[in-house]
Parts: sequence; C-alpha cells; structure tokens
Amino acid sequence: MDLDTVRTFVAVAESGQFQEAAAELAVTQQAVSKRIATLERSLGVRLFTRTARGAQLTIDGQAFLPHARELLRVAERAVASVRTGHRPLRVDVIASRVAPSGLMRGFHHAHPEIDLDVVMLFDVETAVAALRSGAIDASFRAVAMPGRPLPEDIESHRVLDEPHQLLTGPAHALARARSVTLAQLAGHRIWMPGIVPGTEWAAYYDALVAEFGLTIEATGPNFGSDALLDTVADTPALATFTTEQTRLVWPAGHGLRRIPVTDPTPVYPHSLLWHRDNPHPALATLRAYLAATATGHGAAGTWVPDWVLPR
Repeated sequence: MDLDTVRTFVAVAESGQFQEAAAELAVTQQAVSKRIATLERSLGVRLFTRTARGAQLTIDGQAFLPHARELLRVAERAVASVRTGHRPLRVDVIASRVAPSGLMRGFHHAHPEIDLDVVMLFDVETAVAALRSGAIDASFRAVAMPGRPLPEDIESHRVLDEPHQLLTGPAHALARARSVTLAQLAGHRIWMPGIVPGTEWAAYYDALVAEFGLTIEATGPNFGSDALLDTVADTPALATFTTEQTRLVWPAGHGLRRIPVTDPTPVYPHSLLWHRDNPHPALATLRAYLAATATGHGAAGTWVPDWVLPR
C-alpha cells in the first residue's frame, strides 16, 4: 500500500476538502484526486462522497481512518529508528557483569540525555559483522585474534586494561595469600568452563598458558557464574580467574577469596570498536567519555599478549 495515498486520505479526512489537503501536502488538487482514486481501487471501496460542503467519509472511509493513522505512525517510528541522531546508540557490552557493562553504566550516568540500546554479542567476529552491517554502533572487545587483524573499515581504541584476580574457595592452598604471582600458580588447577575455542578470550588465555606454564582447564559444561562459584567454593583443588571489575555475588557461606595476581599482573585489554563511517553523533560523545576515563596502557608490571591491538 502506497503511504502517499494513505497520507493524502488522512489529510482529506481531517480537512474535509480536497483543495485544503492539496495545499497542506504541497501538491495539486488533481494529484489529490488521483491518489484517492488509486487508494479506493486498491481497497475496492468508496472512501468519500462529494457534497456541496466538501468531502465526507463513507462508512468504509470511517472504518479505514484509524488504521490509516496508525499506518502513518508506524512508518514515522520506522524512519526514526534508523535516522542518525534520532535512534538510540546501540552498544555491545559482551555480558552484563563484566567491565564494559560498568563503563556503559558510567557513561549513562554522565550523559542521561543519550538514549542507549545495550546488546550482548558473542565473539569479535559476530561483533565486527554487526558493526559493518550497521546493526550496532560500537562494541567492547578485549583483543583481536592473532593473525586475523580487524578489517580496515573498523576502528578501535584501547580504553581499559583490567587486572586479573584469582578466585578460590576457603580451603584452597592459596586462599590466605594477599597476592599471588604467576609463578606460584604453576601446578595449580585453574578451571574456566566458559572458554570457547576460537574466541578472542580463548586466544588470550592460550597465550597466558604458553607464556607462564599455567594449567587452565575448560572441561565440562558451562552452567554460568553461579555454578562456577559453587564448585570453586566446594573444591579445594580448583581456582578460577576473574577480572577486577567483574561483578560477582555469592552466598556468605561460600567464603570465596579474590586475590590479586602479580609479577607480572595479567591485564585484559578492552578496546572500543566502531565503523569508521558511522555518523551517529552520540558515538563521538562515547569515545570522548572513554578517552577521558581510560587507564594507562603498558604499565610497569603488567602483561598482555604481544598480538594485542597496539592502538
């Protein structure tokens, strides 16, 4: 159904005059008559009767009018949803409990006037495809895949280096330590069932294992963070890695410990990714906010894989 004919029908119905509708729509009265005739042929009914007083709706015209108005409202919302500056800024934060989600909460607090859509995509390839298609405006990603650089049309900027912590139950051999070195972790079982082969975080932990001789196990199904915390709390031989800003909540009886990892401290390098041709004005505001709050990179005593994006 041609929206111009529907818009013309509503204009005539509201003004009661073909001439007034033509002036409102900036077309000729003949064009208005043709549009109404086209719509009537499409619907198979008469919508108006002409009288000395103007155009009056028929019974069918009265029935069609509320639906016609709704069609125009839906069309306006559809256009607004993709019009730059009028639609929300769509940002991928990976997961709800990790650092990027916290960064976006801070951004929303600083800029409550900006409408946001927060989404959670799986891996860097999915995120890059969404950026290139325009499905999202920005994505937080830790690292690029080794040997698989980002496409040339995708920009990135490193915004947060997040230190790692060891999470243990109360009976673990390292539970009473104020901090642990990577050397001390050699020989201890670190269980991370959420590692998925082929993802950027799997590549990160593969590099960590290779560099420091750690034992990271990804065996068993991933039932989520609650099940992971339950198992670590009850199993003295197991620990897991978490990052400093990951929000975790567990029952008081679990007695879990979060212990900083040092000498060197492995940091997870979060970058913001976006398409270089994205014109959304709020994207520039987000980038400026993150630039102002970014932590230093390459700090003494920290470690990242050598293939992490240098920008």
